[in-house]
Amino acid sequence: MSAPRESETMDLRGKRVLVTGAGGFVGSHLTERLVELGASVRAFLRYNSRKDRGFIKDFPSEVQDSIELCYGEIGELDSVRDVLKGVDVIFNLAALIGIPYSYVHPQEVVETNTIGTLNLLLAARDAGVEKFVQTSTSEVYGSALYVPMDEKHPLQPQSPYSASKISADALALSFYYTFDLPVAIIRPFNMYGARQSARAIIPTIITQALVRDEIHLGRTDTTRDLTYVTDSVEAFIRIAESPKAVGETINVGSGTEVSVMTLAERILAVLDKKATIKVEAQRQRPQKSEVTRLCADASKARTLLGWTPNVSLDSGLALTSEYIRRNMSLYHPLDYAI
Repeated sequence: MSAPRESETMDLRGKRVLVTGAGGFVGSHLTERLVELGASVRAFLRYNSRKDRGFIKDFPSEVQDSIELCYGEIGELDSVRDVLKGVDVIFNLAALIGIPYSYVHPQEVVETNTIGTLNLLLAARDAGVEKFVQTSTSEVYGSALYVPMDEKHPLQPQSPYSASKISADALALSFYYTFDLPVAIIRPFNMYGARQSARAIIPTIITQALVRDEIHLGRTDTTRDLTYVTDSVEAFIRIAESPKAVGETINVGSGTEVSVMTLAERILAVLDKKATIKVEAQRQRPQKSEVTRLCADASKARTLLGWTPNVSLDSGLALTSEYIRRNMSLYHPLDYAI
Protein backbone atom coordinates (compact mmCIF):
# COMPACT_ATOMS: atom_id res chain seq x y z
CA MET A 1 0.00 0.00 0.00
CA SER A 2 1.26 3.49 -0.76
CA ALA A 3 1.37 6.20 1.89
CA PRO A 4 -0.07 9.62 1.12
CA ARG A 5 2.41 12.33 0.12
CA GLU A 6 3.67 14.47 3.00
CA SER A 7 1.49 17.44 2.01
CA GLU A 8 -1.73 15.44 1.69
CA THR A 9 -4.42 15.23 4.35
CA MET A 10 -5.51 11.64 4.81
CA ASP A 11 -9.14 10.85 4.04
CA LEU A 12 -10.23 8.06 6.37
CA ARG A 13 -13.24 7.16 4.22
CA GLY A 14 -12.62 3.69 2.87
CA LYS A 15 -9.35 3.28 4.77
CA ARG A 16 -8.78 -0.02 6.53
CA VAL A 17 -8.43 1.06 10.14
CA LEU A 18 -7.44 -1.04 13.15
CA VAL A 19 -8.46 0.08 16.64
CA THR A 20 -6.85 -1.80 19.52
CA GLY A 21 -8.74 -1.56 22.78
CA ALA A 22 -11.84 -0.95 20.67
CA GLY A 23 -14.28 -2.27 23.26
CA GLY A 24 -13.18 0.10 26.00
CA PHE A 25 -14.24 3.57 27.08
CA VAL A 26 -12.37 5.75 24.57
CA GLY A 27 -11.82 2.99 22.00
CA SER A 28 -15.54 2.38 21.59
CA HIS A 29 -16.26 6.07 21.02
CA LEU A 30 -13.44 6.24 18.47
CA THR A 31 -14.68 3.10 16.73
CA GLU A 32 -18.18 4.55 16.39
CA ARG A 33 -16.81 7.79 14.97
CA LEU A 34 -14.65 5.98 12.43
CA VAL A 35 -17.65 3.99 11.19
CA GLU A 36 -19.57 7.26 10.89
CA LEU A 37 -16.73 8.70 8.79
CA GLY A 38 -16.88 5.76 6.39
CA ALA A 39 -13.72 3.92 7.43
CA SER A 40 -13.51 0.15 7.17
CA VAL A 41 -12.98 -0.67 10.86
CA ARG A 42 -11.33 -3.71 12.35
CA ALA A 43 -11.69 -3.90 16.15
CA PHE A 44 -8.96 -5.78 18.03
CA LEU A 45 -10.34 -7.13 21.29
CA ARG A 46 -8.67 -9.13 24.03
CA TYR A 47 -9.79 -12.75 23.78
CA ASN A 48 -11.93 -14.37 26.44
CA SER A 49 -14.18 -17.42 26.30
CA ARG A 50 -17.32 -15.24 26.11
CA LYS A 51 -15.99 -13.29 23.12
CA ASP A 52 -16.92 -10.14 24.99
CA ARG A 53 -17.30 -7.15 22.65
CA GLY A 54 -17.10 -4.59 25.42
CA PHE A 55 -19.15 -1.50 24.62
CA ILE A 56 -19.38 -2.48 20.95
CA LYS A 57 -22.27 -4.71 21.99
CA ASP A 58 -24.27 -1.57 22.75
CA PHE A 59 -23.89 -0.10 19.24
CA PRO A 60 -26.88 -0.16 16.87
CA SER A 61 -26.96 -3.50 15.03
CA GLU A 62 -26.11 -1.93 11.68
CA VAL A 63 -22.98 -0.36 13.19
CA GLN A 64 -21.95 -3.63 14.84
CA ASP A 65 -22.44 -5.47 11.56
CA SER A 66 -20.09 -3.07 9.78
CA ILE A 67 -17.18 -3.74 12.16
CA GLU A 68 -14.78 -6.64 11.72
CA LEU A 69 -14.13 -8.14 15.16
CA CYS A 70 -10.79 -9.79 15.85
CA TYR A 71 -9.75 -11.39 19.11
CA GLY A 72 -6.24 -11.91 20.38
CA GLU A 73 -3.53 -10.60 22.68
CA ILE A 74 -1.20 -7.72 21.85
CA GLY A 75 1.51 -9.41 23.89
CA GLU A 76 1.67 -12.20 21.29
CA LEU A 77 3.45 -11.10 18.11
CA ASP A 78 1.93 -13.65 15.72
CA SER A 79 -1.56 -12.61 16.84
CA VAL A 80 -0.70 -8.98 16.15
CA ARG A 81 0.82 -9.73 12.74
CA ASP A 82 -2.36 -11.54 11.69
CA VAL A 83 -4.67 -8.71 12.72
CA LEU A 84 -2.58 -6.09 10.90
CA LYS A 85 -2.85 -7.72 7.49
CA GLY A 86 -4.22 -5.21 4.99
CA VAL A 87 -4.45 -2.38 7.53
CA ASP A 88 -3.77 1.24 6.49
CA VAL A 89 -4.09 3.05 9.83
CA ILE A 90 -3.61 1.92 13.45
CA PHE A 91 -5.03 3.58 16.53
CA ASN A 92 -3.36 1.92 19.51
CA LEU A 93 -5.54 2.28 22.60
CA ALA A 94 -4.83 -1.15 24.11
CA ALA A 95 -3.38 -0.69 27.59
CA LEU A 96 -3.81 -1.46 31.25
CA ILE A 97 -4.58 2.00 32.59
CA GLY A 98 -5.35 1.71 36.31
CA ILE A 99 -2.70 3.54 38.33
CA PRO A 100 -3.58 1.85 41.66
CA TYR A 101 -3.69 -1.45 39.73
CA SER A 102 -0.11 -0.79 38.60
CA TYR A 103 0.99 -0.65 42.24
CA VAL A 104 -0.36 -4.15 42.77
CA HIS A 105 0.52 -5.70 39.39
CA PRO A 106 3.44 -3.69 37.96
CA GLN A 107 4.80 -6.52 35.82
CA GLU A 108 1.49 -7.14 34.08
CA VAL A 109 1.02 -3.42 33.41
CA VAL A 110 4.55 -2.91 32.08
CA GLU A 111 4.49 -6.00 29.87
CA THR A 112 1.09 -5.18 28.38
CA ASN A 113 1.83 -1.53 27.73
CA THR A 114 5.41 -1.84 26.47
CA ILE A 115 5.76 -5.27 24.84
CA GLY A 116 2.25 -4.96 23.42
CA THR A 117 3.14 -1.63 21.83
CA LEU A 118 6.44 -3.03 20.55
CA ASN A 119 4.63 -5.92 18.87
CA LEU A 120 2.25 -3.53 17.14
CA LEU A 121 5.15 -1.37 15.97
CA LEU A 122 7.05 -4.35 14.60
CA ALA A 123 4.01 -5.61 12.72
CA ALA A 124 3.13 -2.10 11.49
CA ARG A 125 6.65 -1.56 10.18
CA ASP A 126 6.58 -4.83 8.26
CA ALA A 127 3.06 -4.18 6.94
CA GLY A 128 3.93 -0.68 5.68
CA VAL A 129 1.01 1.09 7.37
CA GLU A 130 0.24 4.70 6.45
CA LYS A 131 -0.19 6.03 9.99
CA PHE A 132 0.33 4.70 13.51
CA VAL A 133 -1.42 6.74 16.22
CA GLN A 134 -0.04 5.91 19.65
CA THR A 135 -2.12 6.84 22.70
CA SER A 136 -0.11 8.41 25.49
CA THR A 137 -1.30 10.01 28.74
CA SER A 138 -0.66 13.17 30.74
CA GLU A 139 0.44 10.88 33.59
CA VAL A 140 3.86 10.68 31.89
CA TYR A 141 4.49 14.27 33.00
CA GLY A 142 3.86 13.58 36.68
CA SER A 143 3.06 16.58 38.88
CA ALA A 144 3.33 19.86 37.03
CA LEU A 145 6.69 21.61 37.36
CA TYR A 146 5.12 24.54 35.50
CA VAL A 147 1.73 25.30 33.98
CA PRO A 148 0.40 25.13 31.42
CA MET A 149 2.29 21.93 30.60
CA ASP A 150 3.56 21.76 27.03
CA GLU A 151 5.09 18.78 25.26
CA LYS A 152 8.58 19.80 26.47
CA HIS A 153 7.60 19.32 30.11
CA PRO A 154 9.96 16.81 31.79
CA LEU A 155 8.72 13.24 32.04
CA GLN A 156 8.40 11.91 35.59
CA PRO A 157 7.56 8.21 36.12
CA GLN A 158 5.59 8.59 39.34
CA SER A 159 3.87 5.21 38.98
CA PRO A 160 4.61 1.92 37.19
CA TYR A 161 1.76 2.82 34.82
CA SER A 162 3.38 6.16 33.99
CA ALA A 163 6.75 4.46 33.45
CA SER A 164 5.17 1.92 31.09
CA LYS A 165 3.60 4.66 28.98
CA ILE A 166 6.83 6.67 28.86
CA SER A 167 8.50 3.52 27.55
CA ALA A 168 5.75 2.84 25.01
CA ASP A 169 5.90 6.40 23.68
CA ALA A 170 9.68 6.21 23.39
CA LEU A 171 9.43 2.94 21.47
CA ALA A 172 6.91 4.47 19.09
CA LEU A 173 9.13 7.47 18.37
CA SER A 174 12.15 5.21 17.95
CA PHE A 175 10.35 3.45 15.10
CA TYR A 176 9.70 6.84 13.50
CA TYR A 177 13.37 7.83 13.71
CA THR A 178 14.86 4.42 12.92
CA PHE A 179 12.44 2.88 10.45
CA ASP A 180 10.58 5.95 9.14
CA LEU A 181 7.31 4.51 10.46
CA PRO A 182 4.70 7.32 10.27
CA VAL A 183 4.02 7.54 14.01
CA ALA A 184 2.06 10.29 15.76
CA ILE A 185 1.56 10.38 19.53
CA ILE A 186 -1.61 11.80 21.05
CA ARG A 187 -1.17 12.74 24.70
CA PRO A 188 -4.63 13.26 26.21
CA PHE A 189 -5.07 14.84 29.60
CA ASN A 190 -7.97 13.48 31.66
CA MET A 191 -10.76 12.22 29.42
CA TYR A 192 -14.24 11.56 30.80
CA GLY A 193 -17.73 10.78 29.59
CA ALA A 194 -20.25 8.03 28.93
CA ARG A 195 -18.93 4.46 29.35
CA GLN A 196 -16.05 5.39 31.64
CA SER A 197 -15.48 2.98 34.53
CA ALA A 198 -15.64 3.84 38.22
CA ARG A 199 -11.87 3.54 38.31
CA ALA A 200 -11.86 7.21 37.21
CA ILE A 201 -12.69 10.16 39.45
CA ILE A 202 -15.83 11.49 37.75
CA PRO A 203 -17.78 8.18 37.70
CA THR A 204 -16.54 7.54 41.25
CA ILE A 205 -18.15 10.75 42.45
CA ILE A 206 -21.32 10.43 40.37
CA THR A 207 -22.08 6.82 41.31
CA GLN A 208 -21.64 7.45 45.03
CA ALA A 209 -23.69 10.65 44.90
CA LEU A 210 -26.55 8.79 43.26
CA VAL A 211 -26.87 6.19 46.01
CA ARG A 212 -25.77 7.80 49.28
CA ASP A 213 -25.15 11.06 51.11
CA GLU A 214 -21.45 10.47 51.74
CA ILE A 215 -18.78 10.43 49.02
CA HIS A 216 -15.51 8.67 49.77
CA LEU A 217 -12.46 10.07 47.94
CA GLY A 218 -8.69 10.21 48.17
CA ARG A 219 -6.95 13.59 48.08
CA THR A 220 -9.28 16.42 47.15
CA ASP A 221 -6.73 19.18 46.56
CA THR A 222 -5.19 17.66 43.44
CA THR A 223 -6.13 19.26 40.11
CA ARG A 224 -6.92 17.74 36.74
CA ASP A 225 -7.47 19.02 33.19
CA LEU A 226 -10.68 17.42 31.87
CA THR A 227 -11.83 16.89 28.28
CA TYR A 228 -15.11 15.25 27.24
CA VAL A 229 -14.54 12.03 25.32
CA THR A 230 -16.14 13.13 22.03
CA ASP A 231 -13.81 16.14 21.89
CA SER A 232 -10.84 13.84 22.52
CA VAL A 233 -11.99 11.48 19.76
CA GLU A 234 -12.00 14.36 17.28
CA ALA A 235 -8.37 14.98 18.19
CA PHE A 236 -7.58 11.32 17.45
CA ILE A 237 -9.21 11.69 14.05
CA ARG A 238 -7.36 14.90 13.20
CA ILE A 239 -4.02 13.44 14.21
CA ALA A 240 -4.62 10.50 11.88
CA GLU A 241 -5.66 12.81 9.05
CA SER A 242 -2.86 15.36 9.39
CA PRO A 243 0.55 14.83 7.74
CA LYS A 244 1.94 17.47 10.10
CA ALA A 245 1.34 15.16 13.07
CA VAL A 246 3.88 12.57 11.92
CA GLY A 247 6.81 12.39 14.31
CA GLU A 248 5.04 14.68 16.78
CA THR A 249 3.73 14.30 20.31
CA ILE A 250 0.58 16.37 20.74
CA ASN A 251 -1.15 17.33 23.99
CA VAL A 252 -4.94 17.24 24.05
CA GLY A 253 -6.60 19.08 26.92
CA SER A 254 -8.74 22.03 27.89
CA GLY A 255 -6.05 24.23 29.41
CA THR A 256 -8.17 24.59 32.55
CA GLU A 257 -7.50 22.81 35.83
CA VAL A 258 -10.08 21.94 38.44
CA SER A 259 -9.52 20.46 41.90
CA VAL A 260 -11.16 17.20 42.92
CA MET A 261 -13.10 19.05 45.62
CA THR A 262 -14.42 21.64 43.14
CA LEU A 263 -15.25 18.83 40.73
CA ALA A 264 -17.28 17.06 43.42
CA GLU A 265 -19.15 20.29 44.17
CA ARG A 266 -19.97 20.82 40.49
CA ILE A 267 -21.17 17.24 40.09
CA LEU A 268 -23.42 17.57 43.13
CA ALA A 269 -24.83 20.78 41.63
CA VAL A 270 -25.52 19.02 38.32
CA LEU A 271 -27.26 16.17 40.19
CA ASP A 272 -29.04 18.61 42.53
CA LYS A 273 -27.77 16.55 45.46
CA LYS A 274 -26.17 17.24 48.81
CA ALA A 275 -23.44 15.01 50.19
CA THR A 276 -20.54 15.04 52.62
CA ILE A 277 -17.03 14.45 51.28
CA LYS A 278 -15.02 11.94 53.30
CA VAL A 279 -11.30 11.42 52.67
CA GLU A 280 -10.39 7.72 52.79
CA ALA A 281 -6.79 6.55 53.23
CA GLN A 282 -7.06 3.51 50.94
CA ARG A 283 -8.02 5.77 48.02
CA GLN A 284 -4.85 7.86 48.30
CA ARG A 285 -1.77 7.16 46.24
CA PRO A 286 1.67 6.89 47.88
CA GLN A 287 2.82 10.43 48.62
CA LYS A 288 5.62 10.60 46.04
CA SER A 289 3.45 8.89 43.44
CA GLU A 290 0.50 11.27 43.65
CA VAL A 291 0.23 13.59 40.64
CA THR A 292 -0.88 16.77 42.35
CA ARG A 293 -1.43 19.11 39.41
CA LEU A 294 -2.18 18.78 35.68
CA CYS A 295 -2.99 21.59 33.26
CA ALA A 296 -2.44 21.24 29.51
CA ASP A 297 -0.86 23.55 27.00
CA ALA A 298 -2.69 22.33 23.88
CA SER A 299 -1.45 25.10 21.59
CA LYS A 300 0.27 22.56 19.31
CA ALA A 301 -3.07 20.80 18.79
CA ARG A 302 -4.65 24.13 17.88
CA THR A 303 -1.83 25.09 15.52
CA LEU A 304 -1.20 21.75 13.78
CA LEU A 305 -4.68 20.25 13.87
CA GLY A 306 -7.08 23.18 14.29
CA TRP A 307 -8.46 21.31 17.32
CA THR A 308 -10.21 22.88 20.28
CA PRO A 309 -12.65 21.28 22.73
CA ASN A 310 -16.33 22.15 22.34
CA VAL A 311 -18.07 20.51 25.31
CA SER A 312 -18.01 22.58 28.50
CA LEU A 313 -17.29 20.86 31.81
CA ASP A 314 -20.81 21.34 33.17
CA SER A 315 -22.37 20.04 29.92
CA GLY A 316 -20.03 17.06 29.93
CA LEU A 317 -20.81 16.30 33.57
CA ALA A 318 -24.53 16.41 32.81
CA LEU A 319 -24.10 14.01 29.86
CA THR A 320 -21.95 11.66 31.93
CA SER A 321 -24.33 11.74 34.89
CA GLU A 322 -27.30 10.89 32.66
CA TYR A 323 -25.44 7.93 31.14
CA ILE A 324 -24.46 6.60 34.55
CA ARG A 325 -27.98 7.08 35.92
CA ARG A 326 -29.33 4.94 33.05
CA ASN A 327 -26.62 2.29 33.43
CA MET A 328 -26.12 1.90 37.18
CA SER A 329 -26.01 -1.89 36.73
CA LEU A 330 -22.49 -1.41 35.33
CA TYR A 331 -21.24 0.14 38.56
CA HIS A 332 -20.66 -0.87 42.18
CA PRO A 333 -20.63 2.51 43.91
CA LEU A 334 -19.89 1.21 47.42
CA ASP A 335 -16.69 -0.54 46.27
CA TYR A 336 -13.31 1.10 45.65
CA ALA A 337 -12.42 0.28 42.04
CA ILE A 338 -8.72 0.24 41.13
